[in-house]
Amino acid sequence: MVNLSTGICARLQTAEQTDLDLFDGEHILQLLSVKHVGAGNSTTGAVERYRIILSDGEYFLQAMLATQLNGLFQDNSIQKNTIVKVTKMTCNFVQGKRLLIVLALDVVEHVDQKIGNPASYPTPTQEVPATTTNDMDAVPSAPVQQASTSSSHQTTSTAPTAQTAQRRPAANGNRPIYPIEGLSPYQNNWTIKARVTQKSDIKTYSNQKGEGQLFNVTLMDDTGEIRATGFNQVVTALYERLVVGKVYYISGARVNIAKKQFSHLNNEYELGLEKNTSVEECLDTDNLPTIKYNFVALSDLESQPKDSTCDIIGLVQAVGDVTEITTKTNNKKVTKRELTLVDRSEYSVRLTLWGKQAEEFSSPDSVLACKGVKVSDFGGRSLSVFSSSTMVINPDIQEAHTLRGWYDNQGKDVTYSAHQSSGGGAGGGGGGGFVRKEVRSLGDVKSSQLGQGDRNDFFCSQATVVFMKPDSMWYPACQKPDCNKKVVGDDAGWRCEKCDQSWPQPQYRYIMTLACSDYSGQAWLQGFNDVGDMIFGKTADEMFAIKEDSEIKFTELVQAATCEPYNFLCRARTDHYNGQPRVRYGISRIQKLDYKEEAKYLRDMLMSPWGQTAVAVAV
Repeated sequence: MVNLSTGICARLQTAEQTDLDLFDGEHILQLLSVKHVGAGNSTTGAVERYRIILSDGEYFLQAMLATQLNGLFQDNSIQKNTIVKVTKMTCNFVQGKRLLIVLALDVVEHVDQKIGNPASYPTPTQEVPATTTNDMDAVPSAPVQQASTSSSHQTTSTAPTAQTAQRRPAANGNRPIYPIEGLSPYQNNWTIKARVTQKSDIKTYSNQKGEGQLFNVTLMDDTGEIRATGFNQVVTALYERLVVGKVYYISGARVNIAKKQFSHLNNEYELGLEKNTSVEECLDTDNLPTIKYNFVALSDLESQPKDSTCDIIGLVQAVGDVTEITTKTNNKKVTKRELTLVDRSEYSVRLTLWGKQAEEFSSPDSVLACKGVKVSDFGGRSLSVFSSSTMVINPDIQEAHTLRGWYDNQGKDVTYSAHQSSGGGAGGGGGGGFVRKEVRSLGDVKSSQLGQGDRNDFFCSQATVVFMKPDSMWYPACQKPDCNKKVVGDDAGWRCEKCDQSWPQPQYRYIMTLACSDYSGQAWLQGFNDVGDMIFGKTADEMFAIKEDSEIKFTELVQAATCEPYNFLCRARTDHYNGQPRVRYGISRIQKLDYKEEAKYLRDMLMSPWGQTAVAVAV
């Protein structure tokens, strides 16, 4: 049996919040109790949480389990008397009482008995009264937000912090500093030390209350990012004071639930700047927050879901002219400029800049590091800069220096690949995302539990269509190009709510549900218009007309289209139906088999060392 870290509970009960070496140290402790104390609430933002009692064999203390560790209790990885190694903690005071929060731990051993005879720490300074190891209600039931970890790429560091009111010492003395990840509507009197990474133009608005103006900034520290917005008088007071790239002490702002339609940052809260908001420039030169990136190679953009955001770094190989377009939503004219970026993965991608950023860009042959750009599938994978995106020209980071050196030495002579259009029509066997050597069987896809994480999982499979649902094969869609929304029949014809327009007839579009099989099993795959076009070689309008004219002929066409093999590029993702999670497989691309290419692939596989070995063993 391992030895507990005797004496650590007494130290934790009297430690200052600034004693980070103690809270970040490794301590072997025993869990004497774990108690569920609340259910999640989508309205208030509260989450499932657990209280625990930790013992070092001499004394015990009570703490909260950070919510990212809830799964350890839910899957019985930790239970009563489990010995754990706590590797990160934080301390907070709620209603004048000390509250310890365990942010990270590892399971060491499961034992049946309590070790030693631990007691409550008997000192006048004890701030969390506890008389028995079963008295869990001594800890105040204040809302505790989910702790999270910020991961970064290569040169960046990981800074896990609880989304609680943890305070940290500031570089300018005794000023208490909150991490951005710790902000929530439950805290008051906080100060953050943050760098301005983005500032919008001043915008005007008009509503029932009158006209006004607003602006927003993106603030960042070592723990995360948050959007801050100011209106009217605040614009006059703070817009010029907040300079992109500088670091500020900010306090007195209102913490609100984030309006996700206006922000793409990974933060459930945002700040409302007010007249009494304090903004003070940080003149210190030590411990300043730096921008953290999680770069995605341009070749890997295919695996990023459409409309998601990501960080990329690339060299500007070409700069397009400034053009002007008219938006569909409000008929407003907007300027844009397209850049072509390349990187060491030997892929190129189109990056679109908008507005003033497009007009002012004049840095060809530079290295761009972009944070939070939108991934689009228009004409293949492309990128677009949001108002909340961060773009740095020639940043002083290792990835930028490496990319510049590679491009100057050999990248200029490379022939770059580009992501193909995401259409799955009869483009045939060129690939366009389907990679033959990466084909996975349907059984392997299911056993690997693809799609059960937070993001889409992409995979290639080769399977045969064995059945398709004929009763729900299409839907009536708007005839306006690029709309494709479902229309509803009424007295005026077929009405599209999105376009606010009616049509004499709809344009039918495929919505396919296919049962596909290979040697390992079967899976249901869902696809849209391009999939139906490929399978039938006819438009949905044509198939609708055939079915209206002759049900027998329609059935014959459906039967003739079954038992045909295809190459599929699919995405697996989890959704919920009647409250139950389920994995769905969507078809991103479908291609007919190119038997010449198949033969070449099999030949090359047989000629490989692995193939020759397999043949020799068989003989």
